[in-house]
Amino acid sequence: MTASEARPGAVPVALGLPEGPAPEYPADVRARLDPDAEELISRYPQSRSALLPLLHLVQAEEGYVSASGMRYCADKLGLTTAEVRAVATFYTMYRRRPAGRHHIGVCTNTLCAVLGGDEIFADLQEHLGIGNNETTEDGSLSIEHIECNAACDYAPVVMVDWEFFDNQTPESVRELADRLRAGEEVSPTRGARLCGFRETSRVLAGFPDPRPEAVHEGGAAGDPSLVGLRLAKGEALPGARVISPRQDPAEPDTSGARGTARPATSEAAPADRESLEGGGAE
Repeated sequence: MTASEARPGAVPVALGLPEGPAPEYPADVRARLDPDAEELISRYPQSRSALLPLLHLVQAEEGYVSASGMRYCADKLGLTTAEVRAVATFYTMYRRRPAGRHHIGVCTNTLCAVLGGDEIFADLQEHLGIGNNETTEDGSLSIEHIECNAACDYAPVVMVDWEFFDNQTPESVRELADRLRAGEEVSPTRGARLCGFRETSRVLAGFPDPRPEAVHEGGAAGDPSLVGLRLAKGEALPGARVISPRQDPAEPDTSGARGTARPATSEAAPADRESLEGGGAE
């Protein structure tokens, strides 16, 4: 007799037992994935090195990395499902919930947040009627806040299927979402025109993009990203200065347009310098 039977009206207690093994992919799915999986595995001296591409492959199949997808990767590579799960849950590009036809990521890390990223994400959630890591009822869009797009010089930044949309506003992102839901062709600020989350996952797995000219549309670093490199190479940029952490920005620049960073040497008092050199009092 269970505790709930002993006490009428008692709420059954969930024992928290571990989930059973994930079901295998159906035979037709395995037959479709196997040739691609074998090709990916053949590229590496050790088969387990193909795990990241294989996770992208199963994400291209389902729109996320399911328990069945992790079991498939484990079986192909001779790993345990725990080993595969540890990797799939570590990298945020592998989704644990089904993505929409297009997946929108809004950067809410420090610089993007300060410049409007938090406002953009809150407005987008209200506009679409969904929350973080959720998908619209029609399956067209999913959204999530992400920690960094590595594009702070274009903040606030939004990514769709991992392509950049720079210098965004709540209004521009609402318009972007509406165009995506309407099925319009959309091109990012930098990079190839969008093709869809699953298609992008297949390219990330390591297979050629089948769209004509898509490779030539690939993004490149823009001027804001290259300013530091140009200064480092000694180019004189109008109005640009390199300021050492030890230099007061209000000090006049006597070194020309480029400026010169002060050497990071100690300017300690003589007594301090003697101590630093090991000659202090015993």
